[in-house]
Amino acid sequence: MPQTRLVIADDESIIRMNLKETLVSLGYLVVGEAGDGVSVINLARELRPDLVLMDIKMPKLDGIQAARILTEEKIAPVLLLTAYSDRELVERAKEAGVVNYIVKPFREAELLPAIEIAIARYQEFLEMDRQVADLKETLETRKLVERAKGILMDTQGLKEAEAFRKIQQLSMNTRKSMKEIAQAILLAHEI
Repeated sequence: MPQTRLVIADDESIIRMNLKETLVSLGYLVVGEAGDGVSVINLARELRPDLVLMDIKMPKLDGIQAARILTEEKIAPVLLLTAYSDRELVERAKEAGVVNYIVKPFREAELLPAIEIAIARYQEFLEMDRQVADLKETLETRKLVERAKGILMDTQGLKEAEAFRKIQQLSMNTRKSMKEIAQAILLAHEI
């Protein structure tokens, strides 16, 4: 099984070094380190890690702003490791799409479950996102096929089942999707 690849970000190099040591001892592969929010985004874009662990208070861009960008671009899930636990920061982290939040000082035993659950939740999120995209595509195709059937029924005097069968047959004969055939029928009708 491949090792889980992590990027860590904290503006204090001693904390990064200790965190890296802990993560490596837990069996993780730390593929990159950053000391500010902008660097961690660039590093994550380049390395595509399984998870980014970062502090909130960092120069150039704070961890929550960086997490928002990483989440929106679907680059990697973010686990915040921070000494700050006030409600306003927690709310900002939730809105940014952070998958987990651990308050320092943390125990080593807290890290493994937090990482594994964060990665699992992110994978579920990506799967749901993919399913939504598939459903949208299916719905769009269905709408186009319905409109194309209507045109065939009006212009060629076909019944609904015959119009559908014609689209299906054209799709198989031309090795094009039913959506592409429906789009072609609609375009031809407009001309």
